[in-house]
Amino acid sequence: MANDRHLNFLKAGAQIWMEWREKYPQVEPDLSGADLQGMDLSRVNFSHASLVQVNLSGSDLSGAIFYRANLREATLRESKFSIANLRCAQLIQADLSDANLIGSDLSEANLKDAAIADANLIGTDLRGANLRGADLGSAKLIRTNLSFANLVAANLTGADLSNASLYEAEVMGAYLYKTDFYKSNLSNAHLSGAYLVRANLSEADLDRADLRWANLKGANLTRANLKSANLRGANLSGANFQEAIMPEL
Repeated sequence: MANDRHLNFLKAGAQIWMEWREKYPQVEPDLSGADLQGMDLSRVNFSHASLVQVNLSGSDLSGAIFYRANLREATLRESKFSIANLRCAQLIQADLSDANLIGSDLSEANLKDAAIADANLIGTDLRGANLRGADLGSAKLIRTNLSFANLVAANLTGADLSNASLYEAEVMGAYLYKTDFYKSNLSNAHLSGAYLVRANLSEADLDRADLRWANLKGANLTRANLKSANLRGANLSGANFQEAIMPEL
């Protein structure tokens, strides 16, 4: 339940809210469960705020600060988060489907079991983020930094991760059907047991990647770098390895 006083400060306008936050920096705002959909809250400071189950669907949150904010189970569908600071934010089971997160900072954010399908995450920083069990189906993750991220059992069906970095990412058991990894950096990534059927890994860097027992049936690995990759037990039937650099026997 939102604190009525805190909610009134926000609804009074961004300027009043910012002045109040600057005057009382020790206060952690409680806006839990508030209906804030469709509001213009761009560049507003929500750091350390409790936004549990808040409804911000369709809101403009461009450039807003959510550092260490708690957005657990929040509804954020079709919201604009471009260049927003969501570093270390709690977004467990949040609904970010169709949201615009271009250029936002989600490093070390907790997005476990979040719904992020069809979201635009082009150029987003997701280093060290927890995306375990998250639904990223058909999401745009072009040039996204997912180094050291946890994508265990995540769904990335049809997602576009071309030119993305997944260096040392944990992707075990992830569902990657028809996922596009064109020119992506997957070196040292942990992909054991991943479902990569018909995935596009052309020109991807998979050096020292762990692909044990992964399903690569029908995958495109044209000109991919698989030097020192572990392919033990992997299903490679129908995969295209034309001009690929293969592991030394």
